[in-house]
Amino acid sequence: MILYSYFRSSAAYRVRIGLNLKGLEYQIKPVHLVKDGGQQHQPEYVQVNPVQLLPALDDDGLIITQSLAILEYLDERYPELPLLPKASAERAWARSMAQTVACDIHPLNNLRVLQYLKNELNVEEQARNQWYRHWVSVGLEGLEALVQRHGKKDQHFIFGDTPGLAEICLIPQMFNARRFEIDLAAFPRLLAVEEKCLELSAFQEAAPDRQPDAA
Repeated sequence: MILYSYFRSSAAYRVRIGLNLKGLEYQIKPVHLVKDGGQQHQPEYVQVNPVQLLPALDDDGLIITQSLAILEYLDERYPELPLLPKASAERAWARSMAQTVACDIHPLNNLRVLQYLKNELNVEEQARNQWYRHWVSVGLEGLEALVQRHGKKDQHFIFGDTPGLAEICLIPQMFNARRFEIDLAAFPRLLAVEEKCLELSAFQEAAPDRQPDAA
């Protein structure tokens, strides 16, 4: 498998974690989101993903885009070590938590949104950072409440003794929050889950600073 990735892309980060948790071998093909005006806009990558976003996964010629779609595909194609809980209610809650990150928090703070605020609307850096911190904090507040309500409080991870889709989406968002110096003290359950995740090699090896294009 080939994963088109950028080391700081949180969506690509999610897929790297998922692939690692599944124990699947894959090759990273870097696509730099800033260099050359954004390599995701170059014809070679547009042929892979016409939407011009990361990540994209090439599984023996089958190309899939959108991180959550890729993760669901991996769970169906390679069902060993599932990423979703067995109980239907918990599966729905896990998807809800994942989508809180991928659909509510991340789109408002995606690189192209921040670039548009800067380049088209002439928003100053301080105001852009305020925008970022506001929407991430609002989203994490809701996510903390969801995990407190539906998660298993006596377990290290949200739904048991292994991480899954919810944690896969949580960890990259926590990384981004720290990049923008957001105070995370108000999210104790998220911090506790993050701590346990970061003890695992699947999360460690997916980290941005461990990627071949991080230099």
